[in-house]
Amino acid sequence: MAGNMPKRVKWRKAQKGRIKGNATRGNTVAYGDFGLQSLEPGRVTSRHIEAGRVAATHFLQREGRIYIRIFPHKPITKKPLEVRMGTGKGEVDIWTAEVKPGTVMFEVGGGVSEELAKAALLRVAHKLPVKTRFVGRRHGL
Repeated sequence: MAGNMPKRVKWRKAQKGRIKGNATRGNTVAYGDFGLQSLEPGRVTSRHIEAGRVAATHFLQREGRIYIRIFPHKPITKKPLEVRMGTGKGEVDIWTAEVKPGTVMFEVGGGVSEELAKAALLRVAHKLPVKTRFVGRRHGL
């Protein structure tokens, strides 16, 4: 199992569900000075998060600090290729974080200039499957 995942879960498989409404929690910059805020609902996989983290740390080169505000809690199952219909739900394939519009996903802090933070978070945004925007400390959706 590649990527990040919970240490233990109460239920092994989850139903799909729908992502409705805007984020009411985790929708402001809390730890850093600048953040990357989602503008649409979506599922961000552990691989997306890891790719974003690597891109930001590589760009900032040990300058400032990166905070990841989302965690992939939700298991997504997938059946093997060329398997007939029926015979139950497939095995867990990937772990995703369900992101609502307004969720702050990544933050940059530690005395980094706005230009540098913007450039770092733009690199992260390219790795994510949702539209995002750059936000400052006191900026809601």
